[in-house]
Amino acid sequence: MRFHQVKELVEWAADYHARMADHYSQLAATGNDERVRMALEYLAQRERKLQADLLGYLDDGSDHEGVLNTWFDDPNDFPHPPVLERLPEGVAGESVQGVLATALTAHRTLQDLYAHRADLAGGSREKEFFEALAKGHEGEVRRLVRDMQRLEDY
Repeated sequence: MRFHQVKELVEWAADYHARMADHYSQLAATGNDERVRMALEYLAQRERKLQADLLGYLDDGSDHEGVLNTWFDDPNDFPHPPVLERLPEGVAGESVQGVLATALTAHRTLQDLYAHRADLAGGSREKEFFEALAKGHEGEVRRLVRDMQRLEDY
């Protein structure tokens, strides 16, 4: 389907964060390396927070209700499933850096998706909404790198 509402993309992204969190948690439960397990548990926690943040936008009475009900035309895959759906398969849980690389790829891909939607936005509120989501992922990438470095130094 070519036409979607912004809320569909937000719902998809929230679900994606939930699936990543579940995957990280499963890997943490079966891992042997303490640092990798701690990294996976941390990533699961961050993914659940991102999911909750997105779900907050969908609550009744959200300040973003007008933007969420906005329709957009996207003839491509919605939103970018081929790339993002393959990422959890690549998390082997063998090293902190390997786990971090997968997490960073996911966040940067989502950031690019939001920036793309901002570029194609039909109105200023929609553009601001997606720019804020992209900026949030930019901050998340910095946070993940900083915190994973601390774990490596531990």
